[in-house]
Amino acid sequence: QVQLVESGGGLVQPGGSLRLSCTASGTFVSINAMGWYRQAPGKERELVAAITRAGSTNYADAVKGRFTISRDNAKDTMYLQMNSLKPEDTAVYYCNADCVVQAVGTFRRYSNLEVWGQGTLVTASS
Repeated sequence: QVQLVESGGGLVQPGGSLRLSCTASGTFVSINAMGWYRQAPGKERELVAAITRAGSTNYADAVKGRFTISRDNAKDTMYLQMNSLKPEDTAVYYCNADCVVQAVGTFRRYSNLEVWGQGTLVTASS
């Protein structure tokens, strides 16, 4: 019903910048919260930043002041502007969305569906 596609990852020098994009497509009523997660080799997947449909944001302490999350609801797209990248930012970054879809086989009108993108690799290395 919903697919998320990330783009914008790549190799940058420490101190450099990248902008990640995540675009949703498919059949859905709306998207509530969205977020960026990352997973480094040998580590657990962690929340980087999240944003509600209304635009309220939340950031992991490690990226505060350096990363900015935003979304364009008209384009069903979320962004992550990453500045002053550090080697420890190296990870696969995943887009996540809490989607509202029309329900079938239940008395409820809508259902919530968590969707993940395929991930995009960010490498900050000299």
